Amino acid sequence: MTAPAADTAVLKALRKVRQPQPQRNRELGLTLFAIALTIVATALSQLGELGSIESGVLISQGVLGALVLILHIVLRLKAPQADPFVVPIATLLTGLGFAMIYRLGISGAAGTDAGAAGRQLIYAGIGVVLCGALVWVLSNYRVLFRYTYIFGLLGVVLLILPFIPGIRGGGNALVWIHIGPYYFQPGEIAKICLAIFFAGYLVRTRESLASTGRRILGFTFPRAREFGPLLVIWLISMAIIVVQRDLGTGLLIFGMFVATLYVATGKTGWVLIGVLLAVGGAIAASFVLEYVHGRFSAWLNAFDPELIAAQGGSYQLVNGIFGLAHGGLIGTGLGLGRPYLTPVSQSDYIIPSLGEELGLAGLFAILCLYLVFVARGLRIGVAGQDDFGKLLATALSFTLALQVFIMVGGVTRLIPLTGLTTPFLAAGGSSLLANWIIVGIILRISDAVRQQPRAVIG
Repeated sequence: MTAPAADTAVLKALRKVRQPQPQRNRELGLTLFAIALTIVATALSQLGELGSIESGVLISQGVLGALVLILHIVLRLKAPQADPFVVPIATLLTGLGFAMIYRLGISGAAGTDAGAAGRQLIYAGIGVVLCGALVWVLSNYRVLFRYTYIFGLLGVVLLILPFIPGIRGGGNALVWIHIGPYYFQPGEIAKICLAIFFAGYLVRTRESLASTGRRILGFTFPRAREFGPLLVIWLISMAIIVVQRDLGTGLLIFGMFVATLYVATGKTGWVLIGVLLAVGGAIAASFVLEYVHGRFSAWLNAFDPELIAAQGGSYQLVNGIFGLAHGGLIGTGLGLGRPYLTPVSQSDYIIPSLGEELGLAGLFAILCLYLVFVARGLRIGVAGQDDFGKLLATALSFTLALQVFIMVGGVTRLIPLTGLTTPFLAAGGSSLLANWIIVGIILRISDAVRQQPRAVIG
């Protein structure tokens, strides 16, 4: 490119940034508020736990905020009509999660990881960069539709990776791989690949799967010969539960498929059948698999003294419930509670940790953030200009919603614990990267929805 041509390209880009963009202006204001609020939360955690403020951590958090603002500029250039609420909500949740992980790390209590906050900040920065790169490179999300079956195969391969000797990670559940000193959960990326596969597959097969069958008690059930895909996904999910010892991922993948199948066909019978298969499979697993039985026992008999004292019993569940109760309505204040008394308070039990120090009011506000995020994603899906975008946005949004329900329900004894992570909040680099990739895909779809008329593909 010649010098005059390069200058012209730069001027066009600057002109595009400066054009009136109500969506982006709204996003900028909300993002600045989210960044400021999360830095204040970290500072309050320092004051509560240490009695002083360490500027180095706040500066590092400011660097993450700068990366988010660069993402905002990328959206102005490449996706000016993208949803204005998705990035601020993801930023606020990520920042609040970091503040609590950092607060627990500086407590010095046994069982907390002082280095977890630093790693979380690095992974958050990488996630934001990946999100921006995805928005920049993926100019048309429909290109993903062409590779439907490749993404399906890739998702299965990622789920199998933890079984390969030499890279297999530790832990009771076979969900980790390691490359040198670095550990990663490929299942987090697998769920995105499978969401793309489910959306593309159902676009191609929705006609047959939507065929009318019998109507019983107000539910329209599919014909028997259409049960094949649902049974295959159910068997894969059960294999994950049995072989990988990962109850959460198995339920998540099956739930995502059922939700996408319902949106594709509009048949409530699929939902009822899916719920029956999921509940039946989980109950059967509780009788056959020791680790699932243990989680059901901890759920049903959490306050049994023998179970509390048992190895792998209900000790952490009970402690988390007491922590939520201790927080009351408005919480103890950041840095002033004792959430570190609950084991794995930085990851699995991040919700009770936040509930203790922010109270029921703060926890309700966090759940409202999730609600708005999921609602925006579903709204984008409903308004999608093609069936693939509609199903993909629905699958990704429902994935986050189901994760939140499973984790919040688990730590409050509404349902048994499953071992998933709370999106954006909990310590875990793999999950954080995957969630920011989901943000990028949703932003791309939302921009396309607002810019072009409805079209049909597939």
